[in-house]
Amino acid sequence: MAKILIIDDDINICQLLDRFFKRKNHECIFFTSGKKALDYLRENTADIVFCDFRLPDADGKELLLTIKEINTDIQVIIITGYSDIKIAVDVIKIGAFDYVTKPLLPDELILLVENALNQKKTKSEKNPENDGTSFESSGDKPAEADKKHLPHPKGFIIGRSKEAEKLHNQIKLVATTNYSVILYGESGTGKESVAHNIHAYSQRKDKPFIAVDCGSLTKELAGSELFGHEKGAYTGALQTKTGQFELANGGTIFLDEIGNLTYDIQVSLLRVIQERKIRKLGSQKETNIDVRIIVASNERLNEITARGKFREDLYHRFNEFSIDLPPLRERNQDIMIFADFFLQQAKAELGKNIDGFVNEVEKVFLDYSWPGNLREMNNVVKRAALLTNKNMITLETLPQEIIFQAKFNLTEENKENIPLQKSLPDLKSAALHAEYEKILEILRKVNFNKSKAALLLNIDRKTLYNKMKTFNLLVNN
Repeated sequence: MAKILIIDDDINICQLLDRFFKRKNHECIFFTSGKKALDYLRENTADIVFCDFRLPDADGKELLLTIKEINTDIQVIIITGYSDIKIAVDVIKIGAFDYVTKPLLPDELILLVENALNQKKTKSEKNPENDGTSFESSGDKPAEADKKHLPHPKGFIIGRSKEAEKLHNQIKLVATTNYSVILYGESGTGKESVAHNIHAYSQRKDKPFIAVDCGSLTKELAGSELFGHEKGAYTGALQTKTGQFELANGGTIFLDEIGNLTYDIQVSLLRVIQERKIRKLGSQKETNIDVRIIVASNERLNEITARGKFREDLYHRFNEFSIDLPPLRERNQDIMIFADFFLQQAKAELGKNIDGFVNEVEKVFLDYSWPGNLREMNNVVKRAALLTNKNMITLETLPQEIIFQAKFNLTEENKENIPLQKSLPDLKSAALHAEYEKILEILRKVNFNKSKAALLLNIDRKTLYNKMKTFNLLVNN
């Protein structure tokens, strides 16, 4: 059992974590003020502190340093909602045990507490008299057995389907090498989670994992973000910046949507891969780096290369190993496994007791095509958990569009099952049928979002609703 102290200005998060840790038989206390928490620690002690990085009355770094001054044995875990890797690197350097980003996941919290206690115990055994030296993040590593069950802090689950087994085997196979890897898959299939899992199984697992969304990098700032810049390198460069490749040195860098990089950045990236050196913008000095590269793309890179939008030599540098992530609709056997996993996360976030899904919801989930894949499912389950006031997730909490598509399972093969007579002799019926076909076509195009469909059909939403009612296309929950 650990004594855990929580510092967060959001009272809901404090109460949620307080209930969660007490259910796990830990002693817990929380404060919404950094000053009050420090006053408490000067008179009392704690094993672990979960501390929000941004508090109204305290800076996260200063709070961390003060806590370590009060008691070097306290393991401090920083909470941030900004997913800022610079924050993570900085707090680890000055003594934090680890950091965690919101939303907070139960498995991640449990693992962090266990590893923090293990490291505290190991440090105590090595230095029973405690000479007061500061905690170093590069010290004793968590027990290897603790990491086997949850390979990386974001949580990763493997389903039971053949596709899931194949994916897991490929991850374990390539993880032990230093090969560059290309991950292919639709949006929301979990490419970053797979990349993180490859890193967690590799020999680099104790080094940084840096994820970069190349789709969000502007042409002007991409070089600075990836390779860094010196102060004054360009207008607005007010201080020296460390690039993501340098931050990932020794570990793994994940470049999502790699096809979005401009030609100039592709040239610079090729040079980095070939020479294993980077040069910050505005600097003449080169820095040696050792980084494993994993990239991801919605499109096949060989097809982008054939269209002249991606360098062929860079493509071949990346293409040492590739993994295709199957869409959720092709993993029917895994759908409810993922749904249960996301429900457990939602329950922990909301502090609700929800036992599961009613049979009707499970049927809808199994029949729905999930065009947004795991990301869409996560959002649907979180929304349902928020809306429900029962101990089971029911149809009333699901978006109507999902129920609609699942009910009719609108594919070309079974389109004839939709309730509208197809061969009607008179002109009026033919016109109605054409109208029906157009409405159905647009609904399918926009994934049955009625607002978008009404916009494309150039009618208001109420008119569309009435027409769907006429054609018996509405679903009664």
